[in-house]
Amino acid sequence: MRCLTSKAAEVRANKPLRGGSVAVRTVLQLGDPGLREIAARVSDPASVEIRALVQDLGDTLAHWRAATGYGRGIAAPQIGAARRVIFLQLPGVDAWPLVNPEITWRSEDKIVVWDACLSFLSIFMQVERHREIVVRYQDLHGEWKEVRASEERDLSELLQHEIDHLDGILAIDRVTDMRTMCTREEFEKRYRAQSPYAVAGTKS
Repeated sequence: MRCLTSKAAEVRANKPLRGGSVAVRTVLQLGDPGLREIAARVSDPASVEIRALVQDLGDTLAHWRAATGYGRGIAAPQIGAARRVIFLQLPGVDAWPLVNPEITWRSEDKIVVWDACLSFLSIFMQVERHREIVVRYQDLHGEWKEVRASEERDLSELLQHEIDHLDGILAIDRVTDMRTMCTREEFEKRYRAQSPYAVAGTKS
């Protein structure tokens, strides 16, 4: 496994970093009870509190992506904030915060994909996800929007992963077969080319 920078090591050690207006929050690790909490709905998506939370999510995700090469999305419970907010940063696309996201439709057709998480980045596994979903959410102005997600850019599986976090569900709870679980080193050596993580810088 690639060695983390000293700053990344501090985050893993539960020491938040702040520099100027950038705030990198601690990412809770597997075993922390906070990852199993059910997040509360946000009553005012336009509030200063939620905007600050979204900023922290973006800063934290950017930091982990720079330090490890992994990170397309992050959920508020992962930084100890039990609120229904997720944040996506896909390659070549503007940052995308979703407040109170909910899956309103799931295709009957399912897929099996490789998955991992910033909360246990040393473990990879195969999970089952719906091939397509529809997600309803609020933006930072409080307006309701809807998106239909499919396998394009692996958006469907990513949204399902992050929304699961809001209900205390982790990727390891969705594993199809315990025998698919492997270390990051083995995953990168054997399976990455056939996974949503095949392209450098697009890992979740």
